[in-house]
Amino acid sequence: MTQDEGRRLQQLVRRGKHDSVRVRRALIIMASASGTPVPAIARLVAAHEDTVRDVIHMFNQMGLACLNPQWAGGRPRQISEDDEAFIVATATSHPRRLGRPFTRWSLRKLADYLAGRDSNRRVVLSPERLRQLLHANDVSWQRTRTWKESTDPDFDAKLGRIEHVTNAFPDRCFAFDQFGPLAIRPQQGARWALAGEPGRLPATYHRTHGIRYFHGCYSLGDD
Repeated sequence: MTQDEGRRLQQLVRRGKHDSVRVRRALIIMASASGTPVPAIARLVAAHEDTVRDVIHMFNQMGLACLNPQWAGGRPRQISEDDEAFIVATATSHPRRLGRPFTRWSLRKLADYLAGRDSNRRVVLSPERLRQLLHANDVSWQRTRTWKESTDPDFDAKLGRIEHVTNAFPDRCFAFDQFGPLAIRPQQGARWALAGEPGRLPATYHRTHGIRYFHGCYSLGDD
């Protein structure tokens, strides 16, 4: 281990409390460099002795690159940037649009689809590796929101053309929308009051100054 590698490992251990994988591997390498036997290191980091040996061997071959959580033992599989982009696009697509008979992806279902023959680009990876890759690309499991489903039979085809144009020519795309009617309404606040006798505000049953609509234009290329 070089002095620079030792310094970087110490910095990682001190600052990386939220990155448990890198911290544990850094501790394994530092303990091994100080002459600590493998069984003692395994007890220190609560890992199997074979895992400790794998990390040490990979450090000797790869250097500090073995700290990357994407390496899960053995020879790391190479995934290109195009593969990553395809995985992200698939994960954020509705399964039924890709011919799947369910409404949401699990990691296992997504990994099976990517590795299967129905996928346009076959990518083989484990569910855990898939989770790490999605996290690295800011894709997370989120609660869905309600929306009104279109009854247009050509909806998917039209949406596909829209997505193609917005992705290929964002500087030529503008989105228009309107919001309304807008009205001035009293805003509730807070005040001291006796129990059961809250302060009250008069409701607005009559629009004495008419109504307003808000019209907006959004330029995709300028955002």
